[in-house]
Amino acid sequence: IGHLVSVMMLKHFQNCGHRPIALVGGATGMIGDPSMKSSERNLIDEATLRHNEAAIKAQLSRFLDFDSDAPNAAKLVNNYDWMKDFTFLDFIRDIGKHITVNYMMSKDSVRKRISGEEREGMSFTEFTYQLVQGYDFLWLYEHEGCKLQMGGSDQWGNITTGTELIRRKLSGDAFAMTCPLITKADGGKFGKTEQGNVWLDARYTSPYTFYQFWLNVSDEDAQKYIKIFTMLTLEEVEAAVAEHLEAPHLRNLQKLLAKEVTVMVHGEQEYRNALDASSILFGNATSEALKSLNEQTFLSVFEGVPQFELRKEQLPSDIIEMMAVITSVFPSKGECRKMIQGGGLSINKEKVTDIAYTLTAEHLLDSKYILVQKGKKNYFILKFE
Repeated sequence: IGHLVSVMMLKHFQNCGHRPIALVGGATGMIGDPSMKSSERNLIDEATLRHNEAAIKAQLSRFLDFDSDAPNAAKLVNNYDWMKDFTFLDFIRDIGKHITVNYMMSKDSVRKRISGEEREGMSFTEFTYQLVQGYDFLWLYEHEGCKLQMGGSDQWGNITTGTELIRRKLSGDAFAMTCPLITKADGGKFGKTEQGNVWLDARYTSPYTFYQFWLNVSDEDAQKYIKIFTMLTLEEVEAAVAEHLEAPHLRNLQKLLAKEVTVMVHGEQEYRNALDASSILFGNATSEALKSLNEQTFLSVFEGVPQFELRKEQLPSDIIEMMAVITSVFPSKGECRKMIQGGGLSINKEKVTDIAYTLTAEHLLDSKYILVQKGKKNYFILKFE
């Protein structure tokens, strides 16, 4: 989600009547950008790049209008298309002569790599990256009328190489705009959790986990993120912040932030599914609500819950036998029996009141899971293969 900042910038510009051009680095991705990196990047093959291009456009389509007949309809371009037939000799003759080595060496990304503690230096491949990216800006300036290139603050050097190239080769005026690196109030890296990166793609981060990420940000971060990652007007943001400050314990600002971003990225239905999933873990959800979850959301909701791997042949099974002998949900049959009699054991969000209760294949969620709740907060998953 770190890339969402730049996407939001494009979205704002399109809403103001400008035409956003999303640039896929099919060619530059084969090289690797040294900006803010301490080591060389692995090269990517063309098939992977083309797959990534299609995936990127599908994701961007949630934010930008590519299909409109309007003059400011978004456009996706791939620099591989204009670089693949550009020979090395043509490049150094037509482009390289306009930028001096002294200019390229003065970039922070180059100086830090060459003078870094590890003294690994940098390859000629990476050294020329800024010139290749600069040529992208030149090409877009000439062929698409692109006057402004945007990116993260780590891209400033590469983008300004483009503005310099346009100035020297075409005597044209082009502009650079960068946004600062987004950080958390505690100094942690934005978009990271204990479980790893938070992705826009639902295949890597479920909509439920995505929703929970925004819901759990701090008050300070919520006040910052609501301005960056939503399309709310400044007046709406100020009103939401004021309401939040009156009763911060209600976390209404976080709820609004989580709703706005989740709907924008995953759609209204996935947002509602995330709400339902949250109620299962933190509210008084029904068995029907639990059954409505798909496997990905179910596993996201109960991530980290102890699991027992079992065989479907072990069903049907006496509840006490399953809880205290086949698995170790309870240390003894007596404790399990006592918990049932006290109303403290639930199967798939339904209380078990009969010590002779039988687990059958009909209890399986998504044909393989049974959710066990022991007391108020202890959950277990029985997985049957």
